[in-house]
Amino acid sequence: MRSKIAAFVFSMVVTANSAAGQESTLIFPPSVEIETGDAWGYRGAKYRLYGVQSCIRGTIAKAANGAQSDCGAQSLASLAALFLTGTISCQPVGTAKDQASFVVCAADIDGQTIDVGTALISSGAAFAAAFPSGDPVSTPYLVAEMTAKANRNGLWAGQFQHPVRLLLQPK
Repeated sequence: MRSKIAAFVFSMVVTANSAAGQESTLIFPPSVEIETGDAWGYRGAKYRLYGVQSCIRGTIAKAANGAQSDCGAQSLASLAALFLTGTISCQPVGTAKDQASFVVCAADIDGQTIDVGTALISSGAAFAAAFPSGDPVSTPYLVAEMTAKANRNGLWAGQFQHPVRLLLQPK
Protein backbone atom coordinates (compact mmCIF):
# COMPACT_ATOMS: atom_id res chain seq x y z
CA MET A 1 0.00 0.00 0.00
CA ARG A 2 2.83 2.37 0.88
CA SER A 3 4.41 2.00 -2.59
CA LYS A 4 1.03 2.70 -4.23
CA ILE A 5 0.73 5.90 -2.22
CA ALA A 6 4.29 6.90 -3.11
CA ALA A 7 3.63 6.16 -6.78
CA PHE A 8 0.48 8.27 -6.65
CA VAL A 9 2.28 11.17 -4.98
CA PHE A 10 5.14 10.98 -7.51
CA SER A 11 2.59 10.87 -10.33
CA MET A 12 0.82 13.92 -8.91
CA VAL A 13 4.10 15.86 -8.64
CA VAL A 14 5.01 15.01 -12.22
CA THR A 15 1.49 15.90 -13.37
CA ALA A 16 1.56 19.19 -11.48
CA ASN A 17 4.94 20.07 -12.96
CA SER A 18 3.69 19.07 -16.41
CA ALA A 19 0.52 21.13 -16.15
CA ALA A 20 2.39 24.17 -14.84
CA GLY A 21 5.10 23.93 -17.47
CA GLN A 22 3.44 22.73 -20.66
CA GLU A 23 5.25 25.49 -22.52
CA SER A 24 8.55 24.05 -21.29
CA THR A 25 7.98 20.51 -22.56
CA LEU A 26 11.08 19.43 -24.42
CA ILE A 27 10.77 17.03 -27.34
CA PHE A 28 14.05 15.44 -28.39
CA PRO A 29 15.05 13.97 -31.76
CA PRO A 30 16.84 10.60 -31.92
CA SER A 31 20.09 12.45 -32.69
CA VAL A 32 20.85 13.67 -29.15
CA GLU A 33 24.39 13.16 -27.85
CA ILE A 34 24.09 10.32 -25.34
CA GLU A 35 26.71 10.86 -22.63
CA THR A 36 25.81 8.17 -20.09
CA GLY A 37 22.89 5.86 -19.45
CA ASP A 38 21.05 8.72 -17.70
CA ALA A 39 22.34 11.89 -19.40
CA TRP A 40 22.56 13.45 -22.84
CA GLY A 41 23.32 16.69 -24.58
CA TYR A 42 21.26 18.59 -27.11
CA ARG A 43 21.95 21.98 -28.69
CA GLY A 44 24.65 22.80 -26.16
CA ALA A 45 22.57 21.94 -23.08
CA LYS A 46 22.90 18.93 -20.77
CA TYR A 47 19.97 16.86 -19.54
CA ARG A 48 19.87 14.23 -16.80
CA LEU A 49 17.02 11.87 -15.90
CA TYR A 50 15.74 12.78 -12.44
CA GLY A 51 15.88 9.88 -10.00
CA VAL A 52 17.80 7.56 -12.34
CA GLN A 53 21.39 6.34 -11.96
CA SER A 54 23.06 4.44 -14.76
CA CYS A 55 25.98 2.09 -14.43
CA ILE A 56 29.30 3.88 -14.23
CA ARG A 57 31.52 3.75 -17.31
CA GLY A 58 34.57 1.58 -16.77
CA THR A 59 32.92 -0.72 -14.23
CA ILE A 60 32.53 -4.35 -15.26
CA ALA A 61 29.29 -6.23 -15.77
CA LYS A 62 29.54 -10.00 -15.88
CA ALA A 63 26.71 -11.77 -17.72
CA ALA A 64 25.26 -15.06 -16.51
CA ASN A 65 27.34 -16.85 -19.18
CA GLY A 66 30.54 -15.24 -17.82
CA ALA A 67 31.01 -12.69 -20.61
CA GLN A 68 32.30 -9.35 -19.32
CA SER A 69 31.50 -5.89 -20.65
CA ASP A 70 31.53 -2.24 -19.65
CA CYS A 71 28.50 -1.77 -17.38
CA GLY A 72 28.17 1.93 -18.21
CA ALA A 73 28.19 1.17 -21.93
CA GLN A 74 25.27 -1.22 -21.41
CA SER A 75 23.26 1.49 -19.65
CA LEU A 76 24.18 3.98 -22.36
CA ALA A 77 23.03 1.60 -25.10
CA SER A 78 19.64 1.15 -23.42
CA LEU A 79 19.01 4.90 -23.23
CA ALA A 80 20.16 5.33 -26.84
CA ALA A 81 17.74 2.58 -27.92
CA LEU A 82 14.82 4.44 -26.32
CA PHE A 83 15.72 7.62 -28.21
CA LEU A 84 15.92 5.65 -31.45
CA THR A 85 12.67 3.75 -30.83
CA GLY A 86 10.22 6.43 -29.78
CA THR A 87 9.54 10.11 -29.36
CA ILE A 88 11.00 11.36 -26.08
CA SER A 89 9.39 14.33 -24.36
CA CYS A 90 10.56 15.71 -21.04
CA GLN A 91 9.58 18.14 -18.33
CA PRO A 92 12.35 20.02 -16.51
CA VAL A 93 12.12 19.55 -12.74
CA GLY A 94 15.32 21.15 -11.50
CA THR A 95 18.96 21.96 -12.11
CA ALA A 96 22.00 19.90 -11.12
CA LYS A 97 25.18 21.39 -9.63
CA ASP A 98 26.83 21.15 -13.07
CA GLN A 99 23.92 23.14 -14.58
CA ALA A 100 22.42 20.10 -16.31
CA SER A 101 18.64 20.15 -16.35
CA PHE A 102 17.02 17.36 -14.36
CA VAL A 103 14.10 16.05 -16.41
CA VAL A 104 11.30 13.53 -16.11
CA CYS A 105 10.65 11.97 -19.50
CA ALA A 106 8.09 9.92 -21.34
CA ALA A 107 8.60 7.90 -24.49
CA ASP A 108 5.84 7.41 -27.02
CA ILE A 109 6.46 3.99 -28.53
CA ASP A 110 3.92 2.56 -30.95
CA GLY A 111 1.14 4.66 -29.43
CA GLN A 112 2.00 3.70 -25.85
CA THR A 113 3.43 6.21 -23.39
CA ILE A 114 5.99 4.94 -20.91
CA ASP A 115 8.06 6.66 -18.24
CA VAL A 116 11.67 6.55 -19.43
CA GLY A 117 13.12 6.15 -15.92
CA THR A 118 10.79 3.28 -15.09
CA ALA A 119 11.54 1.58 -18.42
CA LEU A 120 15.31 1.76 -17.89
CA ILE A 121 15.17 0.66 -14.26
CA SER A 122 12.60 -2.11 -14.61
CA SER A 123 14.53 -3.58 -17.56
CA GLY A 124 17.66 -3.76 -15.41
CA ALA A 125 19.61 -1.20 -17.45
CA ALA A 126 19.66 1.53 -14.78
CA PHE A 127 18.96 2.01 -11.08
CA ALA A 128 17.07 4.17 -8.63
CA ALA A 129 19.25 7.15 -7.68
CA ALA A 130 19.75 7.94 -4.00
CA PHE A 131 20.41 11.04 -1.96
CA PRO A 132 23.71 11.17 -0.01
CA SER A 133 21.71 9.89 3.00
CA GLY A 134 21.01 6.68 1.06
CA ASP A 135 17.29 7.42 0.76
CA PRO A 136 15.88 6.93 -2.75
CA VAL A 137 15.21 10.01 -4.85
CA SER A 138 12.05 8.27 -6.10
CA THR A 139 10.31 5.50 -4.20
CA PRO A 140 8.52 4.20 -7.35
CA TYR A 141 11.91 3.90 -9.05
CA LEU A 142 13.24 1.95 -6.07
CA VAL A 143 10.25 -0.42 -6.35
CA ALA A 144 11.00 -0.83 -10.08
CA GLU A 145 14.63 -1.65 -9.21
CA MET A 146 13.65 -4.21 -6.56
CA THR A 147 11.29 -5.85 -9.07
CA ALA A 148 14.00 -5.96 -11.76
CA LYS A 149 16.40 -7.50 -9.23
CA ALA A 150 13.85 -10.11 -8.12
CA ASN A 151 13.13 -11.03 -11.75
CA ARG A 152 16.85 -10.94 -12.66
CA ASN A 153 16.17 -8.53 -15.54
CA GLY A 154 19.03 -7.03 -17.52
CA LEU A 155 22.18 -6.46 -15.50
CA TRP A 156 20.59 -8.27 -12.55
CA ALA A 157 20.95 -11.56 -14.45
CA GLY A 158 24.71 -11.38 -13.83
CA GLN A 159 27.08 -9.54 -11.53
CA PHE A 160 28.10 -5.89 -11.45
CA GLN A 161 29.12 -3.14 -9.08
CA HIS A 162 25.95 -1.31 -8.10
CA PRO A 163 26.56 2.34 -9.07
CA VAL A 164 24.61 3.84 -6.17
CA ARG A 165 26.68 1.87 -3.66
CA LEU A 166 29.87 2.98 -5.41
CA LEU A 167 28.80 6.63 -5.37
CA LEU A 168 27.76 6.54 -1.71
CA GLN A 169 31.03 4.97 -0.49
CA PRO A 170 33.00 7.22 1.83
CA LYS A 171 36.03 8.68 0.09
